[in-house]
Amino acid sequence: MILFRYILREYLVPLFYCLTGFLAIYVLFELFGSFSRIVEAKLPFTLGVRYFLGYIAPFFHYLAPAALMLAALYTMWNFCRHSELIAMRANGIGFLAISAPILLTALAMTVFVAWVNESYVPRTAQWAKCLRSEHFDLAKTARSGSIVYRNAAGERTWSADTSLDPDGHHLSGVKVVQDRPGGAREFLLTSERADWMDGEWWFSKPNIRHYDISGGETATPTPDLDKLPLRVFAAFGERPADIMAQNRDWKYNSVRGKMRYLKTNKELSESSRRSCAYETWAQLMSPLACIIITLFAIPAGVSSGRQSVFLGILAAIGMFFAFYAFVIAGMVAADMGFVPPFLAAIVPYVLFFVLGVRSFRRQK
Repeated sequence: MILFRYILREYLVPLFYCLTGFLAIYVLFELFGSFSRIVEAKLPFTLGVRYFLGYIAPFFHYLAPAALMLAALYTMWNFCRHSELIAMRANGIGFLAISAPILLTALAMTVFVAWVNESYVPRTAQWAKCLRSEHFDLAKTARSGSIVYRNAAGERTWSADTSLDPDGHHLSGVKVVQDRPGGAREFLLTSERADWMDGEWWFSKPNIRHYDISGGETATPTPDLDKLPLRVFAAFGERPADIMAQNRDWKYNSVRGKMRYLKTNKELSESSRRSCAYETWAQLMSPLACIIITLFAIPAGVSSGRQSVFLGILAAIGMFFAFYAFVIAGMVAADMGFVPPFLAAIVPYVLFFVLGVRSFRRQK
């Protein structure tokens, strides 16, 4: 246990510096273009921090593997340079036990990256993008969040002035147009507010106008219901996640939201469906890069200590870029229809995981 804590400490220090350095570079580049506008807008410090976290979050699944790789390279090189690795092995400690703290850290980072992609990015990245486009004016950012959602299967079109929360559970200034199968309008619902509660949409002070088959306004068939100040529409099967998925940049949606979008939007063209399906599977697999890159970095770090620092670093960086080159090749193959999106997204990760395990076992 003492050895485990020692190796973990020796690894976490360079990992902290690498990760902090990468994040600082992104922040500095953004500050070069936005600092004057942030100062002019007098953005509060806490919101400024939230903005930069939202700005960086979509790129974190690239930064984390790179930081893990450099930290593992440095740690193993340092152990070899001071003959600590030889001393550990001479005392009967296996290479897997020596590498366990590094591998467990990579596993923890994998889980964290998955959480960032699935929960943090959908809630913050779109807001950060809107804030930047509105020159950091909070009032304009709040007004710019207009929402439009089309449910082709249900023949319904939603629009709202804004969402009062990041998840779309509370909408303000709502209008819902219900069409008939032939395209003629059936009714128009306007409401001050719509709230998603207990799996249903509740509308505050709804105003409903009904139309006949020719498009003319007609008397309501439910006058008593239409007078209620708060009304639920159980027939509206849209979920907040469905509405928000169409109103975010596609890359900012969670895997769960993307999968549901593909399931509920059958009218997508074949090329659009392939592209969306690939991006969904690629996002699901992307956190695993933390483990895969670490499996290559550990033996490369040992080689840099025994043979040549330059060759070890070059080998690790070469595998890093080769891995992402295969990922990009899979994306191109999926977009062109040569390979099913599922296979195009998964094969590079499986292939390099096997190669990484083989490299690790050879060093062992």
